[in-house]
Amino acid sequence: MSALGWGTAWSIARRDLHAGFRGLRLLLVCLFLGVATLATIGSLTASITGEISARGQILLGGDVEVGMTQRQASAQERAAFTALGTVSDTIRTRAMARRTTPIAGAPDAVLTELKGVDARYPLYGSLTLEQGRYAPLAPDAILIGRALSERLLLKTGDRVRYGDVDFRIVGLIADEPDRVGEGFTLGPVAIVSLDGMKRTGLLQPGALYETKYRVRLNPGVTPEDAVDGLKQRFATAGFEYKTRDRAAPGAVRFFERMGQFLSLIGLAALVIAGIGVSNGVASYLGQKRGGIATFKILGATSADISRIYLLQIAAASALAVGAGLVVGAVLPIAFVALAGDLLPVAPGFAVYPLPLLSSAAYGLLIAFAFAMPPLARARTHPAAAQLRSGVEESRRIDRRSTLLVALAGALVVTLALVTAREPIFAAAVLGAVALVLLILLGIGALIRRLSARLPRPRRPLLRLALSNLHRPGAQTVALVIALGLALTLFVTLAAIQTSLDAEIERAVPQRAPSQFVLDIPSESRDAFSALVKREAPEAKLNIVPSLRGTITAYGNTRVADLKTLPEGAWFLRGERGVTYSAMLPEGSELVAGQWWPKDYAGPPLVSLDREAATLLKLGVGDTMTVSILGREITAKIASLRQVNWDTMGFNYILVFSPNTLAAAPHSLTATIDMEPKNEGKVSRALLGAFPSASIIAVSEVVGQVRTILDQMATAILLSASVTILAGIAVLVGAIAASRQARSYDSVILKTLGATRRQILAAQALEYALLALTLAALALGLGGLAAWYVITGVFEFGWAPDWTIVGATLGLGALLTLGIGLLGSLPVLSVRPAQALRRL
Repeated sequence: MSALGWGTAWSIARRDLHAGFRGLRLLLVCLFLGVATLATIGSLTASITGEISARGQILLGGDVEVGMTQRQASAQERAAFTALGTVSDTIRTRAMARRTTPIAGAPDAVLTELKGVDARYPLYGSLTLEQGRYAPLAPDAILIGRALSERLLLKTGDRVRYGDVDFRIVGLIADEPDRVGEGFTLGPVAIVSLDGMKRTGLLQPGALYETKYRVRLNPGVTPEDAVDGLKQRFATAGFEYKTRDRAAPGAVRFFERMGQFLSLIGLAALVIAGIGVSNGVASYLGQKRGGIATFKILGATSADISRIYLLQIAAASALAVGAGLVVGAVLPIAFVALAGDLLPVAPGFAVYPLPLLSSAAYGLLIAFAFAMPPLARARTHPAAAQLRSGVEESRRIDRRSTLLVALAGALVVTLALVTAREPIFAAAVLGAVALVLLILLGIGALIRRLSARLPRPRRPLLRLALSNLHRPGAQTVALVIALGLALTLFVTLAAIQTSLDAEIERAVPQRAPSQFVLDIPSESRDAFSALVKREAPEAKLNIVPSLRGTITAYGNTRVADLKTLPEGAWFLRGERGVTYSAMLPEGSELVAGQWWPKDYAGPPLVSLDREAATLLKLGVGDTMTVSILGREITAKIASLRQVNWDTMGFNYILVFSPNTLAAAPHSLTATIDMEPKNEGKVSRALLGAFPSASIIAVSEVVGQVRTILDQMATAILLSASVTILAGIAVLVGAIAASRQARSYDSVILKTLGATRRQILAAQALEYALLALTLAALALGLGGLAAWYVITGVFEFGWAPDWTIVGATLGLGALLTLGIGLLGSLPVLSVRPAQALRRL
């Protein structure tokens, strides 16, 4: 039974607690770093996704959107849309914008996203121009984006050509309200009227264009009811639906998943920082052991000690968590300002309680779990054991404290899994972090035991360095964890970055064609091939039919009836490219079933990607139903293929037998592999002969991919940097925890004639021995982590530059050693006379 109540315990704790939290600053730093990181990532993710949801009507351009490709709505379908409310329709296609007169310094043509809009556009929000106000466009008028203006050196009043017709530029677009809802684009935007779109001649049968009907619903009609009604009435039409509350599902999914990934990295940093918390609390209680022993001699119970110092630790933890939450709530504003146009929306300042509450819960649970062991030893050890702890340590804790630590750890894991978008992935990341920590913990204990059993070296400094690894009060385990984590992260980041660089710089150009050409008229295959061969005789061509389709059923399962899609089945979401072929496509390998004969004329057959078949639990003989041009086609699976998705060629999940789709309106798509010197000639010749064709330079695609990967790598680097800082904090904490024992050793050595240089050299040898021992482990663990990120997350080839990785490991070792030695300098300044008088 405690003799002191909580009020009295707080009075003692408050008087004993230094105003500047001296002794608990390491706890403050570690908790602050971890909580601030988690809160920042969570708040930024919530602000972006929340802004997208709040502006759903504007970003979508309506309350409901109905999309289709390669066709426009029939009269019956249009009437159904009109019955729901006011309808605005748009048509979007990729098309080449060309100057009407050549000019030095400007390219001949630029790939753009050409968008045709009706007079009602936009239903929500407003299309704003850099100068003047938007008004419905005449058939020969066009609005262009700033990016297109700069690339073709165009200005208001100039003319630009699409297809065989010219348009007069009447304004530059400042803000397109439904830009985010339109999804990924390969080029700058240009907007014309629907009549202007028809003038271009680009909407030929089989051309790859997308039609969207946005509806401002009548009062009393909900988006869900409207979509459900259309699905029931047009079940086989292959429509793609969006509603105002999911205006940009692709962007939301990306930021939610990226936020989840970065949050897990932040949680790992917080767990690692927890070790620093433990070291900081142990160091603090070590400084207080005289007072703790005095309390016990004067009659204080274990519960009294627990309350006094638990309140101190709780006060420091609350301050650190509170500061981290403030920073986490405010810092997203700076990120939004720095990111600029890289983000799909620019959210304003708002406080998001859920990520802040979860970050606070993580911080307090981690603080409790890691502070409990040293606090339990201070609580349960008698006064004599407290005074002997400098030379006789005991790491055992009582069963009750062990259960409390286990409960706190279980709550952390449960909270992470419950709030995770992908619990299995979250569990894997947390399991990997726990495994690495256990490995380092075991290695630290092994090093300590082996160093005690090794023969004593003749050289005094080396003998002293080895003894520092196993003497009473040695923080070898904590040092191994800190150095191991820091070096592992240095290796991981270097391997990730060099692998990404290798993937873009070396692997992609070796496999990729020079150009993609879209919307080639199907009847012009021979003429297209002849023209390319004339301009570039060495060119290699791959020409395939190109259509768009939506998978509406597989086996006996209707996609529309699924509440959630199978994990990884992204191809069931919206429309995908489909094709037909008499031969096995390039880049594919037949793994099951048989390919159909060249002259096959039976019921529809389809060849399916093996990974897709595995996800959907399908095999040869099962059926797939696909809606193409508003008509459902059910085909039997004749074979399964292994598709090499990294070839940057034409890779289709679904390849049909020719008799299934050959009669459907469609265009051709081609890849051209040629010498760089011939790319300009081929492009000019193709645009002259085929005005409706679109040419995509692979270098532009690679540039966009590079930008995206660089942004993702930067985000990973920033998050991992916090983990490195946490590892450094653990290192500083280990040094602080052993400071009293090292001060004692330093005083004795100085009394016996040792110089500061010799004492520092012995500690440098100690850290160097640990770094050399851990280098190989860091190389293995860091390489394994980077391999998973590259092959599992990015799905790229594994090609790190081991020279750079090794150099980074060496620099990281020097950096951590330097920090360790700087942390040891205060020990050297202790004067023997003063220290001996305090004994």
